[in-house]
Amino acid sequence: MKHIGLLILAALIATNAVTPSPAAEPWPDRTVKFIIPFGPGAGADIGARLFAERLSTRWGKPVVVENRPGGDGFVAITAFLGANDDHTLLFAAAGSFTAHPYQHDKVPYDVRDILPIARVSNTIIAVGVPEAMKLGSLADLVALARSQPGKLNAALVPGITEFVWDGFVNEAKLNFAKVPYRDIVQAGTDLGEGRIQVMMTGLAVIQAQVQAGRVKLLAVTNHKRAVSYPDIPTVVEAGFPALEVDGLVGLFGPKTMAVELRERIAADVAAVGTDPTVIARLTATAQVVNPGGPAEFAASIEEQRAKMARIAQRLGLKAAGQ
Repeated sequence: MKHIGLLILAALIATNAVTPSPAAEPWPDRTVKFIIPFGPGAGADIGARLFAERLSTRWGKPVVVENRPGGDGFVAITAFLGANDDHTLLFAAAGSFTAHPYQHDKVPYDVRDILPIARVSNTIIAVGVPEAMKLGSLADLVALARSQPGKLNAALVPGITEFVWDGFVNEAKLNFAKVPYRDIVQAGTDLGEGRIQVMMTGLAVIQAQVQAGRVKLLAVTNHKRAVSYPDIPTVVEAGFPALEVDGLVGLFGPKTMAVELRERIAADVAAVGTDPTVIARLTATAQVVNPGGPAEFAASIEEQRAKMARIAQRLGLKAAGQ
């Protein structure tokens, strides 16, 4: 009951923030920019460009996408906050920042300055290995890792994906060598070539390698199977619930953005999300359209934060500043 109460409070805060009303002024009145914390080809990037195209038509103003990968999401978040402009929005996975307090001694921004506007989609996150390894399941990977501690390389998306992986590795008492990438999209090629032995990332990043027969999917981390890969089990079905996490993607605005404007943008996002072409293209790139307004998005983020807190507790970690 206490947890539910916190979620409701978060949603109320998200929808009732006291900010100036933009009612007297049109929006947008110039180019809108979406800042993305990933490189081209990532799930959030594909979704951002698709929605930017449709929203540009709907708004009558250009909507441009700017990729700012690297720095564990800090590069994009800093650029977004530095703009301090209601025409510069962050299009990102909530996981870009929900795990930060537990992964860094100091977080260079205040999460209260990032306001949820609209939930857009859920990215399908997958665990993949090189086809050449001839592994048939997550259990096979775990068994191999136990027989070769520290000898298998793993590539992970910084943020929540990496944090969930760390919690899983700790719980299963495994030892993987993590290989960092400035742009996680580049790791997909290395996975297909066998230089990386396991990768946990948005399925869109490795889908081309899967289709080429170079990468095998072992499981998806979402709570439901991917429509495009119905034979691939979820991590819960595979017996490893510690890996479960949904890729929660959406739009965020600056702290000065009024709730009325956020709700208006969210309504436009939801309208675009009903377009059969948009649904088909997102499905093809391993995403699930899942629109929601500021309150719904805020509640979803708080649920994710609660999960991160539980993992942190198991790992013996405290949030930055505590």
